[in-house]
Amino acid sequence: MPNGLGAARDAGGGGSRMPSFSTRSDRYPTTPLNAFSPSSPSLQYSRDLKKLFCQLGKTCPVLVKVGSSPPEGSFIRAMAVYMKSEHVAEVVKRCPHHERAPEYREDGVPAEHLIRVEGNKHAQYYSDMNTKRHSVVIPYETPQVGSEFSTILYSFMCNSSCMGGMNRRPIQAILTLESQEGKLLGRRSFGVRVCACPGRDRRMEEENTRKAPRGERSKRAGAPPENGPEKKLMAGTSKNTEDTYTLEVGQVHLHRLLWCSCLFGW
Repeated sequence: MPNGLGAARDAGGGGSRMPSFSTRSDRYPTTPLNAFSPSSPSLQYSRDLKKLFCQLGKTCPVLVKVGSSPPEGSFIRAMAVYMKSEHVAEVVKRCPHHERAPEYREDGVPAEHLIRVEGNKHAQYYSDMNTKRHSVVIPYETPQVGSEFSTILYSFMCNSSCMGGMNRRPIQAILTLESQEGKLLGRRSFGVRVCACPGRDRRMEEENTRKAPRGERSKRAGAPPENGPEKKLMAGTSKNTEDTYTLEVGQVHLHRLLWCSCLFGW
């Protein structure tokens, strides 16, 4: 089972933080995806920071689209990792208070795990024997008839500010598509902050990032280093004041994988 340390950077051309790949083929054509993220008091996504802001225990829907079906038995793994180098070797887990709180406990789910999957009876929770990192795994499901996407409902079960837990240290959620044999087929990541006021914290972080010198922006946002030029999302606005994000991807290994990290709405 992968230990997740190597998963901190997205798979695909150039090591860019966002999925924009230069490889093209007739079998895996590049197709734009339009995703909508309505404003919500419990859920916000910053396209500038590539970061999710959400309240503790609130459902965060993620849409997944692949260009062709992965091998039978493939699965999707979600793991939380600290973003700063001085903390990256530590396991991201819940604080003692939320581990013990009965209102945040669920049968079959280890109390120390931060990320949960909702509404999927096939979800399995693991702790790596070597690194002790936590992850949750679900089988890859093909989209329902008439839909291009599979939907996964995630929730984060501890506040970023909790003492004894994350303690204000920035984290990212890493999602991987893996074969039954454990071969990595695709990978995406996005920053996460679990807080009481997602809208307020989003605005504050975006403002601080805009004010920071260019060289310090990725550090303030807690973003992983980039090895290539930054790829930007094109954005528009619908009549319902919903933000529209267009994300283009190409081939990743043998499977074109797109994690809609810009879609955390209903």
